[in-house]
Amino acid sequence: MVSPILLVRQSHRNRASLPKITARTREELALVSPGTLGIGISSPFQTPRRAPVSPSAGAAFGLPLITPGELWRVEECPSMALALTPPVLPQLARSAKTVPRGTQWSYEPKWDGFRALAFVDGADVYLQSRNGRPLRRYFPELGFPEGRYVIDGEIVIFGSDGQPDFDALGQRIHPADSRIRQLAQSTPARFIAFDVLSEDDELLLELPHHERRGRLERLIDAPLDLTPSTTDVSETEPWLHGAEGVIAKELDAPYRPGERAGMVKIKRVRTIDAVILGWRPGKEEGTVGSLILGLYDDSGRLREVGHTSGFTAKAKRELVDRLKPYETGERGSGEPSRWNNARDLEWVKLRPELVIEVAFDHTSNDRIRHGAKLLRWREDKDPQDCAMEQLLN
Repeated sequence: MVSPILLVRQSHRNRASLPKITARTREELALVSPGTLGIGISSPFQTPRRAPVSPSAGAAFGLPLITPGELWRVEECPSMALALTPPVLPQLARSAKTVPRGTQWSYEPKWDGFRALAFVDGADVYLQSRNGRPLRRYFPELGFPEGRYVIDGEIVIFGSDGQPDFDALGQRIHPADSRIRQLAQSTPARFIAFDVLSEDDELLLELPHHERRGRLERLIDAPLDLTPSTTDVSETEPWLHGAEGVIAKELDAPYRPGERAGMVKIKRVRTIDAVILGWRPGKEEGTVGSLILGLYDDSGRLREVGHTSGFTAKAKRELVDRLKPYETGERGSGEPSRWNNARDLEWVKLRPELVIEVAFDHTSNDRIRHGAKLLRWREDKDPQDCAMEQLLN
């Protein structure tokens, strides 16, 4: 029997030096050695980004096609006697601005971690990321009760303050096993389960959510965590205002892999007043790409805490003239962008006299993790009143 393998989409720079995978069937592809790099898949077939190419592959989940000329890596996939085999794309949530109400909904907290599916077959565990990539080697400390099941959940690391620490999660994606083992001891992760897709030989995807939740509650045991769930919308207030937000799920909805169906997410949105420290040029000449934000700490030092972008084309041009009177004449460049090493992050320094109100959702290590949204200019606000405590609270 040929073990299943995975094809992993690559972005290799020198395609010409790679051998071609010339298999024409799933069976032939299953004979390609793990670790092989290749281009020119000659026979397209339904598969996700990281896809089983064994005859038992579950291609019925509406996943995209491999097309000729794409670059993939072949990897081994664990052979498990489960009703579902990896990869399976998780069901996704639609975004909403307010929490839906009604007897058809249940509510759970939104976690700030890595979405993951766990495939458990006795003592064997395979962890899969949201986009189908293997995660197990990065989280060796995670334990799962023995059995035969597939569960959906979130890998979370909690900091000393009891809050999720997303930066600590990112440090785990490291090539050195010794470093991973060290971090697993110093900052252990937890798996918080919120759905079950199969148990023993039974596929549970078509069951309504409230039945799957009942199955999950009976299945989950230490050392796993079970996410809280309620049908009382008033109990969502602490999650909406003091955590990451709320996930609302339709009680009668089936599990739809890869689809935005059956549930909605309502992110916690926070606002602060911040000082504009400077600006970065946009891609087009004579435009502003982003504004650099700062807040004053307890010692009176103005600290950079993030940026705001997403301006219209008209606003990008107008901002150049609006900011010019505040320029100090100091310019420079920061570290090269992690996504494009050829592009330096240029900046133009401003006198700390302009204040804007911005909205954001996530923070890490006292910084706004993603780009904030400009809400309004605060001509009435003293820059000295823009304190770090806004971010900490």
